[in-house]
Amino acid sequence: MSVTWEELGWERLAAGVGRCRLPGWDCTAGLVVGEGTALLVDAGSSLAEGVRLRARAEELAGGRVTHLALTHPHFDHVFGAAVFAGAEVYRAVGLDAVFAFERAELRLDAVRNGLPVADADEAVDALVTPRHLVSGEWTLDLGGGRQALLANVGPGHTAHDLAVLIPGSPEVVFCGDLVEESGEPQAGPDAVPARWPDALDRLLALGGEDAVYVPGHGAAVDAAFVRRQRDELAARFGVI
Repeated sequence: MSVTWEELGWERLAAGVGRCRLPGWDCTAGLVVGEGTALLVDAGSSLAEGVRLRARAEELAGGRVTHLALTHPHFDHVFGAAVFAGAEVYRAVGLDAVFAFERAELRLDAVRNGLPVADADEAVDALVTPRHLVSGEWTLDLGGGRQALLANVGPGHTAHDLAVLIPGSPEVVFCGDLVEESGEPQAGPDAVPARWPDALDRLLALGGEDAVYVPGHGAAVDAAFVRRQRDELAARFGVI
């Protein structure tokens, strides 16, 4: 007997599409199930969390995770990526340079935010540069009529923000930390505040008025929420 999304702690958003909120930093991971395929959106904050995430995702999908999309290069979204061996990994252009040259900064940020030093060291040592670079839009065929559109909509929260649109009824947009519901959007040293409102305009154009928007942290929201957050960010950063 197959288990349900809810029994494994996931929220079902549409047919074959769901997300879970990971403990610790309330980070969202998304799952899209195709025909003999499974796309995971973001990978958790450590190798151990990645292992747990993969086990639950593959139980729901009935097979292995075949694709992984990383929305941006912050530890709570990428440090579990190395456990998805064999998956095709996608990220915005430029994230490869972060993994190659800014590992010390990634590690320090993780430790400052409470990840144990040993877990941070293990994850940084295991980081592998993702294979597929998304500079504009990239459509994945997941089989069974299921598609996923990967869109490089940044910069904003970081210089390398990737969104994932799943067509359907409703359409679902995984936003990464361009949108946050559980608190004010965080603008660290790698944010590009002047471009952030434009990135949210691109998200809204991508999903439309009736889509479900999935923030990097917090509950799923609607287009009106994203629009309000866009206006708040524009006022906060003095962007016309």
